[in-house]
Amino acid sequence: MVAPMKGQVCVVTGASRGIGRGIALQLCKAGATVYITGRHLDTLRATAQEAQSLGGRCVPVVCDSSQESEVKSLFEQVDRQQKGRLDVLVNNAYAGVQAVMNTTKSFWEVPASIWDDINNVGLRGHYLCSVYGARLMVPAGKGLIVIVSSPGGLQHMFNVPYGVGKAACDRLAADCAHELRRHGVSYVSLWPGLVQTEMVKEFMAKEDTPEDHLFKKMKPDFSSAESPEMSGKCVVALATDPNILNLSGKVLPSCDLARRYGLKDIDGRPVKDYFSLGYALSQVSSLAWLNSFLPGFLRVPKWVVTLYNSKF
Repeated sequence: MVAPMKGQVCVVTGASRGIGRGIALQLCKAGATVYITGRHLDTLRATAQEAQSLGGRCVPVVCDSSQESEVKSLFEQVDRQQKGRLDVLVNNAYAGVQAVMNTTKSFWEVPASIWDDINNVGLRGHYLCSVYGARLMVPAGKGLIVIVSSPGGLQHMFNVPYGVGKAACDRLAADCAHELRRHGVSYVSLWPGLVQTEMVKEFMAKEDTPEDHLFKKMKPDFSSAESPEMSGKCVVALATDPNILNLSGKVLPSCDLARRYGLKDIDGRPVKDYFSLGYALSQVSSLAWLNSFLPGFLRVPKWVVTLYNSKF
């Protein structure tokens, strides 16, 4: 089996479960050495064992991304063990899933501490990892940093701290890319679609979910949602793209990457295209019937999406 990333060194934060786990599995399958982080060694070891069965090497490291001392120690370990080599960093760690899922209240109705619950790891932690990761990549003149974000950075989704955090993640990618470009290091923001993570599956199965909760509205699409490993396939494709610098600083939806690189999900399903004109019309009840008559290649142009969400 071809191992396109054999010899490469990667770090994936928040890889005990969900999207981070899926990314780690695919990177190991591609032959890379992958350091995975999380706060619980038992779940990290389970991921590492599964990842190594696919190929590559997986190293579990207990690390709380909100603590700079632990982040610093992580990258010192990589530096020491890999002789300064780091090819790919995936900023995925996120400690605010429960805070996101379990509230439909407005921002003034919940404790202000929800901001830190969501963004201490999911934004500040990503910045910390980017700083220490870049210090290994810049001297080598190459590398890729991926930050896992979402369309919540473009329009209101779940709650205020979530949306602001994701918008900041996208800006973090753009601004870091600007400073890293001359050093040959790329930085992109990855937008997975709706993903069948363990926690989302559990939440979808609940019967008492409020009718106005976003996940309740997403339920009809869940059967065709992406596997967590689809994000991993996207990262592998980006990491092996010799022209990756052309994409640096950009927001990259997984459905766009599937089209660009000819990717399908791990079960062979095509990736749901949330930018297709048919999908856009299906979200408007009076126009949903048109979906069956539209060819899949018709898409909503990105400039329309930008204009629709313009703040000016």
